Amino acid sequence: MCIKVGYVPEHFSTPLHFAEAHGFFTSRSLPITLIPFPSGTGHMIKSLSSGEISIAIGLTEGWISAIANGNSDFKIAGKYVATPLCWAISTGTQQGIDRVEKLAGGKLGVSRIGSGSYVMGFVLAQVNGWLKEGEEPFEFVILDDFKGLRDGVNSGRADAFMWEYYTSKKYYDSNEIKKLGEIYTPWPSWHIVASNNLPTTTVGQFLEAVNQGITYFNTHKDEAVEYISTHLDYSKEDAQEWLGTVEFAGDVREIDENDINETLKVLRGAGVVKDSKAGYQDVVLSLS
Repeated sequence: MCIKVGYVPEHFSTPLHFAEAHGFFTSRSLPITLIPFPSGTGHMIKSLSSGEISIAIGLTEGWISAIANGNSDFKIAGKYVATPLCWAISTGTQQGIDRVEKLAGGKLGVSRIGSGSYVMGFVLAQVNGWLKEGEEPFEFVILDDFKGLRDGVNSGRADAFMWEYYTSKKYYDSNEIKKLGEIYTPWPSWHIVASNNLPTTTVGQFLEAVNQGITYFNTHKDEAVEYISTHLDYSKEDAQEWLGTVEFAGDVREIDENDINETLKVLRGAGVVKDSKAGYQDVVLSLS
């Protein structure tokens, strides 16, 4: 049986590429097929529920909010990136918006409802004091993927959107979009989830292979920069700069209970998670 793994084809996927390229899956007799999801975590949530994929690597806030709000098709199986994610807040170059404060109650572009770009809209509103009970903080405009988001702010369909900083930077440099600000996640940025239908032994072997991919990444930084700058949408300089900001998990199998509970706390405060009772045991897969 082929195990289909969803991932976002950005710089964070490099250890996963190394795990595949250097045989860390095949050495464990894991028949892995990597499926790119350029529109991100929200799309992978739907694909996990439909059975299109069985494992996925995506944004922490997307996974936790989906599970805590009642999605029982998958659980968090591993921690992938230990550092927070820097979300850049962007608008169109011809728009008259020049600061984040002008976005209150406006049109926020998102890839999908439930995606990281959607969830972080609530966090942004919470940080800025824009939340009103029972009301959504923005008019959310679904624009599918990063290109759709860029096109959306330039056409006026949306006032702004949020996406990872280094993925956005190239388009600041080319003056396609304009940066308004940035916001960091108050949690480790990426986690791994697995379908509840997948044997836990298989999940454990997958996590071991990803650990090897991360070890290879950490000891072959020049190769990582070369891969990112030739196969993904980044300059060599941006890839090198990004390397200084990111730390992958030392062991992806170790999920910090405090990280999960603190994320739930923030997401509840932002009005994203409605269930007041969901906790660590409800969202994390037990591999023992």
